[in-house]
Amino acid sequence: MWQDPFPQSTRIFERQPHTARGTLGPVQYSYVGPVEILEQVVTGQRGQAIASRDDLADWLAGQAEEERTEPFTFVIDLSGMLRLAPQRSEHVACAGGEPVLSAGEITFEDGLTVSEVSEVSNQSTGYCPDVTSWPAVAAALDRAGIEGPGAFTQPIVFRHCSQCGQRNIVKDDYYVCAACEGPLPV
Repeated sequence: MWQDPFPQSTRIFERQPHTARGTLGPVQYSYVGPVEILEQVVTGQRGQAIASRDDLADWLAGQAEEERTEPFTFVIDLSGMLRLAPQRSEHVACAGGEPVLSAGEITFEDGLTVSEVSEVSNQSTGYCPDVTSWPAVAAALDRAGIEGPGAFTQPIVFRHCSQCGQRNIVKDDYYVCAACEGPLPV
């Protein structure tokens, strides 16, 4: 069975300084997933940067037709850039192994003409971004000229179990660890 390399880690919820003046900016999420997945990241390779609707249309045109209406893996890198990769890609590979401002899955309503984002979640068990990472997603979509919803359409709540170290997805407001059945922080 896989052991969490960061059993006492709270880095998934940690605020990092964002500016030279030391003021607090957006939360940066470090990778907290399996080490063997992190070790597969190829230095210098990241997901496709999407700075405009044209970038998105070009990238989508290169994807298989049946995949264009499926969710894609996304991250918002530390510069605020939206990066995309095919759905079955690891978020940490899309981010080039770097910390992110948000991560999850994103679906575009019209798979080639890119009318708007139809669904977006923060579902990334490698980074466990909080639902409060939405402003980074919204800002990246706005900069690229891509219409999006006003919040995550499928918000995911992650919690770290202080008893066994397992990362959990909270469902139906049930704050109990799936591994040890201990209480999770509300």
